[in-house]
Amino acid sequence: MPAPPLRPSSKPRAPVPGARIPRSGPSSASHGAPAASRKDAAPARQRHFFFVLLDQFSQLSFAAALEPLRIANRMSGMPLYRWTLLSETGAPVSCSNGTCVAVNAALGEIGHDDVVMICAGIDVRGRTTQPVLNWLRRVARRGAVIGGLCTGSHAMAMAGLLNNRRATIHWENRDGFAEDFPDVALSKSVFVIDGNRLSAAGGTASLDLMLTLIADDHGKDLANAVADQMIYAAIRTESDIQRLSIPTRIGVRHPRLAEVMARMEAQIEEPASPAGLAAAVGMSTRQLERLFRRYLNRSPKRYYMELRLARARNLLMQTGMSVIEVALACGFTSPSHFSKCYRAQYGTTPYRERGAQGIEDETGAEPVDAVDDDDDAGVNDGLDDAGNAAS
Repeated sequence: MPAPPLRPSSKPRAPVPGARIPRSGPSSASHGAPAASRKDAAPARQRHFFFVLLDQFSQLSFAAALEPLRIANRMSGMPLYRWTLLSETGAPVSCSNGTCVAVNAALGEIGHDDVVMICAGIDVRGRTTQPVLNWLRRVARRGAVIGGLCTGSHAMAMAGLLNNRRATIHWENRDGFAEDFPDVALSKSVFVIDGNRLSAAGGTASLDLMLTLIADDHGKDLANAVADQMIYAAIRTESDIQRLSIPTRIGVRHPRLAEVMARMEAQIEEPASPAGLAAAVGMSTRQLERLFRRYLNRSPKRYYMELRLARARNLLMQTGMSVIEVALACGFTSPSHFSKCYRAQYGTTPYRERGAQGIEDETGAEPVDAVDDDDDAGVNDGLDDAGNAAS
């Protein structure tokens, strides 16, 4: 029997974010003991998952996707799921933690009712080969469900499988993904289900995705029973985001300061001036300075500079953008000024950072430091109140 369609992503989830999937009533599937001895279990269709392991994949996100399937079989007493591990050539694959995982087979034929999960991790751009991309496109033409774990959605996007779709990726890779694939509606959610395209942000987000699929396939009781076995008390939904906002993470409770910080994060390519930010939230520049000093122990200029340089570092390490393109994307109109600020923050220049990653920059040699420009909306002079380079 063909697998029923996955739940459309446009429908809102009923459970409250971070809550258990509501139980419809007591069920033997939720008991702590295996259900293999139950004789009244009705036959159920079996779903086949193919896990494609790319070199340097995240073992955590992979295990968090595979184990729920094993436990679902055990708790139901039926072989609801089976799985096969694949690599490009059938050879063992190294995880990002250095361990090596043997696989069952090389890339091959996949049925249209099967589910393919791309397991990736570090340097997904370099680890996603042309044969893998060609295979993904063939599988997609057959109508199979395809998902990406951790940075696996980057490989899916490289194959053109996420154009005009919603997807998510690990927050650390978000900036580079957004630059490389503007046609993908990138979400901050822990996982996304968009028709027959799945994506999970990595880590325990894979577990949330799989528990949701198990609930869709076989009911919420079984999904909660699997969560109990994994000592997982709060199943997240698509409405849960990967990270708390910056103000929440660092304990800022002043609403107008939090709004300014959010505006800064949203205006990296075209930075606003401190005066403009202060006016936007109805306070004076002096008040804004005092709030930043009180809560963050730095000036608004310095905090803004750190945000922009952090974004620049992500782009340098995750994309093929040239140093000049990265500078412009982060609000710097002068490459030499960008290089000076970057070196003050990270102890190396963007060109050397790019070289350390084994990536050559098409713009060639590093520019000689020039006189600081004053054309970046008044916030990119890279200096703190003492006149030192921001660090």
